[in-house]
Amino acid sequence: MQQHPDIDKAKIFADFSSHVSSGKARFFQSFQMDFVPGARGGCYLHDIEGDKQLLNLHCNGGVFNLGHRHPELIEVLKNGLDRWDIGNHHLVSLPRAETAALLASLMPGDLNYAVYGVGGGEATDLAIKVARAYTGKSRIVSAMGGYHGHTGLALATGDAKYREVFGPQAPGFEQVPFGEIDALQQVIDDDTAAVILETIPATLGMVIPPPGYLQAVRRLCDERGVLLILDEVQCGLGRTGKLWAFEHFGVIPDMVILGKGLSGGIYPIAATVLSQRLESVFHADPFIHVSTFGGAELGCLVMKRVLEISSDPGFLAHVNEMAMLFKTGVDLLLQKHAGFLIGLRQMGLMMGLELKDELAGPIFTKAAYDNGLLMLYANNDKRIVQFLPPLIIEAHEVEETLVKLDGALSDAKSLYDQMAKLS
Repeated sequence: MQQHPDIDKAKIFADFSSHVSSGKARFFQSFQMDFVPGARGGCYLHDIEGDKQLLNLHCNGGVFNLGHRHPELIEVLKNGLDRWDIGNHHLVSLPRAETAALLASLMPGDLNYAVYGVGGGEATDLAIKVARAYTGKSRIVSAMGGYHGHTGLALATGDAKYREVFGPQAPGFEQVPFGEIDALQQVIDDDTAAVILETIPATLGMVIPPPGYLQAVRRLCDERGVLLILDEVQCGLGRTGKLWAFEHFGVIPDMVILGKGLSGGIYPIAATVLSQRLESVFHADPFIHVSTFGGAELGCLVMKRVLEISSDPGFLAHVNEMAMLFKTGVDLLLQKHAGFLIGLRQMGLMMGLELKDELAGPIFTKAAYDNGLLMLYANNDKRIVQFLPPLIIEAHEVEETLVKLDGALSDAKSLYDQMAKLS
């Protein structure tokens, strides 16, 4: 990419620091990561000055499952502007109806209703509201290290470090370790409305559920009259090689939370998918929950095309093909960098690189950046570096990624060893 002499990156950082977030600007400058995204397309981001390119292996948690500026989605949005706008959330809507009908057809069981939102946090809040309204109970059980958003009820399901600074904890929430069915069994009581879990907890480091765990959770919920909410904001839409990650485990939840990738990276939209019986919560007053921009008609047009692309059998076969290429390549890197690179957590293209300790994850994140890869360590387990390539990645880009990963691992280990000597 060519540089643009009219771009003043120092001023961008100064304005960002003064008017958006001084902490973020300071953080990136302290690690000499003065990257400002400019041109972008497919698997790549380019610096606004044009002098650096990053292969995006973070994808904003799955927002860019279909890459940056997917041409079909851009076309859908452009054409939609000839006829549609946000719409009115009080009224019946063709784009909302068609898109929800498609989503229902792609869901198992009687997951037939979609309540639209703008982001995953809002979708989580709605799921908790429905659970409490339907069951008449108040307690919500979630997993330690899980993450369901920064909004009110969603925030209450997460770890203390994300909420303590903002004041007292909302009542009625409890956390247990992910993967431990006995711990869950002990905390469920007669006032428990729902259990909410990420099918694969991303911020906890792409933890793959132990064999039989989710099935046991489903049975326990059924036995105790508790609803099961599965958050597929990051692991859904083909990320794991199946359209929905819970398909790998033979369970059907009562509610599914979707977001991020539904947007195609170009129009914010989220959805809470409800089992048929739960929609009765809105029978007495269908206007008791509204979202002005949730399910914007332009967003629904994009979401519909995202669902069509992501559910195509050829698309899912491609995801599994690329996943095998990554597994083969990382297996070789595990041998070459033994002791520093410990393991690979993987289900399809939902992956996490397991490093030796919590110092190694942040060091590797910087080394990856220096080698042209955008990757971030998992905030709730810094040993794990999240590895989320766009699902459209091709074989030659997998090869490029593996070469750069090799260089990043060598650089990170060298810096790690230097720091260990100094300490």
